Amino acid sequence: MIVLDRCAVSTVDSAGTEHLSGHVVVDGGRIVSVGSGPAPRPYESHTYVDASSCLVTPGLINTHHHLYQWATRGLAQDATLFEWLTTLYPVWRGLDDSVTHSAASAGLARLALTGCTLAADHHYVFPSGGGDVFNALVSAGRRIGIRLEAIRGSMDRGQSDGGLPPDNLVEDTEAALIATEQAIGDYHSTADDALVRVAVGPCSPFSVSRELMTGAAALSRRHGVRLHTHLAETLDEEEQCLAENGCTPTEYAEQLGWLGSDVWLAHTVHLSPAAVKRLGATSTGSAHCPTSNGRLGTGIAPVRDLLDAGAPVGLGVDGAASNEDGGLVVELRSALYQARQRGGPRALDARKALWMGTMGGAQVLGRADSLGSIEQGKVADLAVWDLSGMDHAGIADPVAALVLGTPPPLKLLIVGGRVVVRDGVLLTASTDELARDLSAASTKLQEAAR
Repeated sequence: MIVLDRCAVSTVDSAGTEHLSGHVVVDGGRIVSVGSGPAPRPYESHTYVDASSCLVTPGLINTHHHLYQWATRGLAQDATLFEWLTTLYPVWRGLDDSVTHSAASAGLARLALTGCTLAADHHYVFPSGGGDVFNALVSAGRRIGIRLEAIRGSMDRGQSDGGLPPDNLVEDTEAALIATEQAIGDYHSTADDALVRVAVGPCSPFSVSRELMTGAAALSRRHGVRLHTHLAETLDEEEQCLAENGCTPTEYAEQLGWLGSDVWLAHTVHLSPAAVKRLGATSTGSAHCPTSNGRLGTGIAPVRDLLDAGAPVGLGVDGAASNEDGGLVVELRSALYQARQRGGPRALDARKALWMGTMGGAQVLGRADSLGSIEQGKVADLAVWDLSGMDHAGIADPVAALVLGTPPPLKLLIVGGRVVVRDGVLLTASTDELARDLSAASTKLQEAAR
């Protein structure tokens, strides 16, 4: 049992309830009390936390990532997306389970230290002879202790078929579907507090055949899991889709059965007004990745339009090779700034940015019934932000301090009632060890590509 007392609380519930001085009580991994004023002190043994000068929010949710890319940061710094991919694919050919585990562990640690309690990781590179890289990803999640939506990705369209990846980096279509089904059987949990869930994720229309896209959709719906892919990230993609299929990427996705409440799409930058309406009408989710989109110069997603159309929108860090920071809390401010660059100062406010990073992400991942807000009975995934220092002094609105100010240190990160970060220190693994392992993995991968 944990009692958080004398804190500001932003519940991100449907009413937008906030408490300037309130409390949250956790028992058995669930929220049992939240409200204004002093916390009720239980008779049972408990940990009492004086959280004055802190803001408590739901744990942040990352809806799109590529954790293996932590081993290839800093490359192709000034490239377009297609140039960036063709530069990095030859490096990723050397990926194996050891490199994947080291990169994923470091990436998840960075996410935890920046307030993330659930990360969706899209892993689509499975080199021959690389070992069980998907298990390496899942074991990294268990090591760090935050929740993982492990997306079993795939590519079957190599350069000889008009795709971007080298032929020796793609899978056979049937083999990819079999391996995806195996991953669901091995790792997916339907529990509302599951630490690991599995989704189905062919990489993108320019690296995946029509057969794999339709086969993956049928597979996911047969097993009741979610579907994920990249879509409408660049103008290059739209031009290629028009040339090959005579339609836009969104129209192509709909033809393949890839719009619906069980689908979420990464980036969705280049959407026509009609496409925005279709995503809203079908409740298709969007993972908005503002920093990565800025790093690659792909454009600014129409987030306000998507929200107004009724589409679920969450935030994504995206692969660390296109977002070297790798943290999640900074995406709140990046999303707000990009929306305002597109639509003016009222396009997105601080509370809507926080909503996208919490409840929006929970909706995108189909977990809004148990995660994403601070409400009695929900799973206790909480971030306790310390606003006591100089960086936030004088900002009376704690949500504005979090979103607009310097990313604050974490007093606590709680995942299902378990403390994963305390006073800015990761408790589940040594960050020095993680850094050494990551450095060795990066050197190994890049030397193999020379």
